[in-house]
Amino acid sequence: MNDTRPRCDYEGSRYQDEFWTPDRTYEDRVERIALRRLLPPRGRRLIEIGAGAGRLASLYEGYDEVYLLDYARSQLEQAAERLGHDPRIRYVQGDIYNLPFPTGFFDTVVTVRVLHHVVDLGAAFEEIARILAPNGVYVTEYANKRNLKAILRWLLRRARPGENPFSLDPYEFVPLNLDYHPAMVDWELRIAGFTHHGELSASFFRMPLLKRLLPTGLLVALDARLQRPLAPLRLTPSIFVRARLIRQQTSAPETAQWRCPACHSLDMHEEETGLACRACGRFYPKTNGVYVLRADLVEEVASRS
Repeated sequence: MNDTRPRCDYEGSRYQDEFWTPDRTYEDRVERIALRRLLPPRGRRLIEIGAGAGRLASLYEGYDEVYLLDYARSQLEQAAERLGHDPRIRYVQGDIYNLPFPTGFFDTVVTVRVLHHVVDLGAAFEEIARILAPNGVYVTEYANKRNLKAILRWLLRRARPGENPFSLDPYEFVPLNLDYHPAMVDWELRIAGFTHHGELSASFFRMPLLKRLLPTGLLVALDARLQRPLAPLRLTPSIFVRARLIRQQTSAPETAQWRCPACHSLDMHEEETGLACRACGRFYPKTNGVYVLRADLVEEVASRS
């Protein structure tokens, strides 16, 4: 609860409507293609961290249980409104650095358009690895600082201050929006216990002029053809990675479904209105269908119980 790392908070925003306009149909479609290619088509339990308003939820139909987690409760409320009643889906307000789930709980984890808001990549990967079952799959996407446009700007001496596509340091072009070097992402994944099991490049044609001049369907078809063969070049602004957890860890008991974000106890009792931690006495409400399990809200929640 004393964690001072900055978080990107979309609380109260209409990100889904304001960002994912028809002008970004191309990006939406090519990202779906990449995710569908890397994602195991079915499984027992999947979580998407940073799920927002549930843009990608339709891709998880092959999973018995789906958890959509976001830092902002309003985003999840929008997701629930859009997706309607689905008994497979649970909406959780939580924090990527302190996930409210037992060790080894999920067989699949997804993060798309999330890592560019994460300032401590290693800590996030460690927590994702913790909640994955042995041999679990992590599919992620990150903003690539070594993309072709950035390299051309650098060679033509038109790079923005601090923008060096060959430096391993993240490039924060605006606060809490970071581009990462592929080698750094690779390194942090390995340190957290992951190994690569596939990679795709996406958004080859993310240029306003091309999107105005050429039909969206043509750009999507070309992108789909190039994603795999040109992936080793790592020149696109968006890179998708499929990683598998290889480190050994002991999973929590099968009966455990939640972990208290305050005391990390697994002794959590689910009630109609929320979750009660029997170890520390805190109560986490379920508000508008969303489980409120963010660490910085714990004291506020406790005062209401």
